[in-house]
Amino acid sequence: MFRSILSILAFVVALAVSPASSTERPPATLYKNPQCGCCEQYANYLRRNGFTVKVVPTHNLSLIRRQAGVSIPEKLEGCHTMFIDKYVVEGHVPLKTLDKLLTERPAIRGISLPGMPDGSPGMTGQKTEPFTIFEIGSDADPRVYATE
Repeated sequence: MFRSILSILAFVVALAVSPASSTERPPATLYKNPQCGCCEQYANYLRRNGFTVKVVPTHNLSLIRRQAGVSIPEKLEGCHTMFIDKYVVEGHVPLKTLDKLLTERPAIRGISLPGMPDGSPGMTGQKTEPFTIFEIGSDADPRVYATE
């Protein structure tokens, strides 16, 4: 009986300090086209993983980026723009890479998974190749931040 109680207490403590806890995740603001359902699904994916996500419909993502001082080459644009902590995140970036960004805190402006790859979080279809996530920074040539 005593072991059962200890096991239950250990489980409760483990849940309380879980990295998926919303108290440990910074809030995110996701700007998207009002008609885009995949962006809503991406926001739900983040919510299921402990993030608080505010979704803001807009018809002008480029204006949102400019107002925030973010310059992204067209080839790195995602279907939505999210601001989280001090970073910009373009597209359907998987949780593992998002956690890497928020843990490592590199001196870059953000990251991007360009386009709308099948099988990425929030998208339908099957993943057919690794996702290449790029750094958003001041360099003219995009550099790979992660591959998943």
